[in-house]
Amino acid sequence: MAPSSSIQFIETAFSCTTPFALSYSDPDQKWIIRQHLVSLLQYYPSFRLSSDRFTHNNGTTVNLLNVTGSVRLSHSMPSIPLIIWLHENYPNEPPLVFVSPDPTNSIHRNHAFVDSSGATVTPYIIAWQYPSSNLSDLVRNMFKLFSRDHPFAYSSASGFTHPSLVSKREAIDRLTGMLHYDVAVFQANAQSEIEELSVLQEELRRRVVITDGMITGLDEERGELKQRVKELTKEAHMLANWVRVNDPKSIVTGMNGTGDGGVEEAFEAIDGESQVVLDSSATDLAIDDTMYALDRALENGVLGFDFYIKQVRSLAREQFYYRAQTCSITPR
Repeated sequence: MAPSSSIQFIETAFSCTTPFALSYSDPDQKWIIRQHLVSLLQYYPSFRLSSDRFTHNNGTTVNLLNVTGSVRLSHSMPSIPLIIWLHENYPNEPPLVFVSPDPTNSIHRNHAFVDSSGATVTPYIIAWQYPSSNLSDLVRNMFKLFSRDHPFAYSSASGFTHPSLVSKREAIDRLTGMLHYDVAVFQANAQSEIEELSVLQEELRRRVVITDGMITGLDEERGELKQRVKELTKEAHMLANWVRVNDPKSIVTGMNGTGDGGVEEAFEAIDGESQVVLDSSATDLAIDDTMYALDRALENGVLGFDFYIKQVRSLAREQFYYRAQTCSITPR
């Protein structure tokens, strides 16, 4: 049975007509509240009744009854201080439940049913429906929930997976807790991936800027090269015109198809002996180049030594002939 002092407090609070009068106007509502409070205090006599002003999230201020008490689940865990406010539309509206954290015990991050301010929303409160819902069953339900997921000690989805036969209400509570922590893990992983992708996105943006700069530089360089080609082409035409005007028999005439000699006409000998000297000197230099190429091929292992010696001897004899021919014609 509830303490007589608590019953007297309820009667006195409902009969108050001062500015601090409670915000419960309907007599039937007051009778239901009285019954629910008496029933709660019979099961949990350590809870205490009080009344005070309560401010809703929309700024509305009302005078409400509240019940305060601590829930201890085990000797190894800290007790859980609760304050339960009876809404001005109770029992049609569910009570407002809060866990009161203290400096030594803070609510752990991402709790399934209690936020950082202490506001508590359980499946029982969400599905509240009078007359099947009442204060005593609410507190008993919170006992079960907090025994698996203590507000001051981190738990996980595994705390809700104990294989046992449970009621429909407890099954809903367990499923809600499991889903909450599974979603929390998923959100944490997704956030980590988003951060990694954001870093990658910034790196790709930086590379795009660098690539755009390189493309712009190449476009400018291509434009400069085109301009340079135009200038060189113009200068070549000017030079060709100058040579054509000043030396009609030059190499340009041959290259343009107006002569028969081509490049060779740029170097004409004055007589037959000079032509022989010119040809011999050219052949001599060509043999030197060939011997140099053979030396490089031998060093790189492209030619065998026997083949190299054979070719060098042959070229040396030929070179000796042309040098002798040049010496016989050139005056000493």
